[in-house]
Amino acid sequence: MAYENRSAAYDLSLFDEEITSSAAPQRKHDDESDKRTRKKQKNKVVQLPEKELNKIRRRRHNPVKIAVGTLSAAIVTFVIGVIIVGQVQLTELNQEIITAQATLADTESIYTQNQMKVEANLSNAEIEKYATETLGMTKASNAQKEFVAIEEGDKAEVSASDNGNIFTQFFESIFNLWS
Repeated sequence: MAYENRSAAYDLSLFDEEITSSAAPQRKHDDESDKRTRKKQKNKVVQLPEKELNKIRRRRHNPVKIAVGTLSAAIVTFVIGVIIVGQVQLTELNQEIITAQATLADTESIYTQNQMKVEANLSNAEIEKYATETLGMTKASNAQKEFVAIEEGDKAEVSASDNGNIFTQFFESIFNLWS
């Protein structure tokens, strides 16, 4: 009845065990008798025979569950192993790359040094000195130069090959038109 009254904000009568008409608090009934009944209820122990205790203690394992559990554990172990092996290989490859990059940097440094040495040895002054001292060469003078004069101008001569076949000449002339 009190539950059906939904307009009340807090209806404390829903939580009361007994509806009382007076505003005075009720006295509790025998506190000692309540304590005794509680103690009696707490000390109730159920005793089972040994066979039932052994059945309860002995747990039966389902072979399908054991097989599925073992298989899933093996799969998880395999996947973790594959991941670990992959990470090890990745680390080794990264170390090889770092080593190769260091070797490349050293080689490039040596190459640059050698290029600088070669360029220093091949300066124009060094080349002239080597040519005059070792090879006995001298600079070209006007006495060593020869001038050639051509009065007729430039000419070009084309040598004609003799093709005795008229058909071959005809096909070549058509081919030359298209090219």
